[in-house]
Amino acid sequence: MNFHEVRFPASLSFGSLGGPERRTEVVTLANGFEERNTPWAHSRRRYDAGVGMRSLDDVEAMVAFFEARQGQLYGFRWKDWADFRSCKASGEVTFEDQIIGRGDGVQTDWQLIKTYASGGYDYARPVAKPVLGTVLLGFDGIVLQEGVEWEIDLNTGVVSFGEAPDEGVEITAGYEFDVPVRFAVDAIQTSVASFQAGNVPSVPVVEVRV
Repeated sequence: MNFHEVRFPASLSFGSLGGPERRTEVVTLANGFEERNTPWAHSRRRYDAGVGMRSLDDVEAMVAFFEARQGQLYGFRWKDWADFRSCKASGEVTFEDQIIGRGDGVQTDWQLIKTYASGGYDYARPVAKPVLGTVLLGFDGIVLQEGVEWEIDLNTGVVSFGEAPDEGVEITAGYEFDVPVRFAVDAIQTSVASFQAGNVPSVPVVEVRV
């Protein structure tokens, strides 16, 4: 897959607009009732890094990043400032933030997930791009040691245990994470507003499946 394991400058993504997108197919029947379905198991996020005025140094950094990715060709990491931790926005990451599974005595590899719950329903989002040095793991309320009891693939978000967790063991995790994205256009427009600032009206990016 065409993907560069580099993060879009976090200082430039701060203040960007964006969030999750769903695709729902709605059919209105003759009696007025609706049938609704979706071809997507998971949401897809879109952002816009333009947000108007920037310093000329910021504009230069944005253009350099865009050119190095060759427009839409290569994906990259993106920090979603509204949603980048396994815990609440006001909290600190702990190894008990998210339940990622229960052991069966056989499975050794587990995908990091983040669960969004409301009104008795929930959605488990796969987390494919954890941030280096932030991942914590535990079994049944006991923290585990990285490099001894488990390892993490930072490119996929898959945790591997040396021994399969025993049946019924609750596997928990905490982490910070990025969103895998690409530019949604092959051209960006900039203008110089003054000797110190420039204008970048729109730099759309879209989440990619990895």
